[in-house]
Amino acid sequence: MSNKATIGGIGLKFERKPDWLKIKLTTGENFTEIKNMMRGKTLHTVCEEAKCPNIFECWSHGTATFMINGKICTRACRFCAVNTGLPTELDLAEPENVAEAAEKMGLQHAVVTAVARDDLQDGGASLFAATIHAIRKRLPLCSVEVLIPDFQGNWDALRTVLDANPQILNHNIETVERLSDRVRSKATYRRSLELLETSKQINPTIPTKSSIMIGVGETAEEIRQTMRDLRAVGVNIVTIGQYLQPTRRHLSVEKYWHPDEFARFKEEGMEMGFDHVESGPLVRSSYRAHEQGQLAGHV
Repeated sequence: MSNKATIGGIGLKFERKPDWLKIKLTTGENFTEIKNMMRGKTLHTVCEEAKCPNIFECWSHGTATFMINGKICTRACRFCAVNTGLPTELDLAEPENVAEAAEKMGLQHAVVTAVARDDLQDGGASLFAATIHAIRKRLPLCSVEVLIPDFQGNWDALRTVLDANPQILNHNIETVERLSDRVRSKATYRRSLELLETSKQINPTIPTKSSIMIGVGETAEEIRQTMRDLRAVGVNIVTIGQYLQPTRRHLSVEKYWHPDEFARFKEEGMEMGFDHVESGPLVRSSYRAHEQGQLAGHV
């Protein structure tokens, strides 16, 4: 079933994927059109950079998650496929280019994320705000969700993003507390909770959202505790998905959770009081985000 040779939990172990993780790859007209548009405007998407398994489904339906502040991350999280290193200068045309692409796609809900930019004083928060404003100018009825880094605990940077009034403020806690230092780079479990709590304190009307990636060695009870921790700081929406090892250099998969287990986490999350829980093997933070955007107006 698998080759279990590992070094410190990283690389060398590739589990054979179960049947429920097999997807049909279809590249329809919408997919090709969106890809050409992204390349033409030198735009980046987390769909491509993070090797999201849902890229074909989402792009074929005319949805995408734009990635701003360049494509090189200053962090090297052990699960992430995004390039890391020394970033280039900011492209100040990014907000307008993202807005123009969103307009051409006719989006009703746009998701904007970014690489971590620890080299910048505000962590790239000002470009988040500029992108929100640019999308709103072109598409006044389009809701905007932002998926932000932790800004190294700079809550003035967080306020900059919130003052632009996104419909959803998303920050991923990624994993359970016990594994956080092993899985993430620089980010901490408690700081992520503090960011989500501070967001509610700054603007309680903006729904908050977070994501848990499972399959890296956590227990079911640790997943439930993470959900309780998120709910305790007022998080409205949570997504839970299966970690998939992008390359042999990345963190190994320790377990493929069964779809029935994901269904139980969804049920338990709703019982905890979340407004929406998206839980499944292929779920990612921005999966079916347009449905959550519609929910945001009712939270």
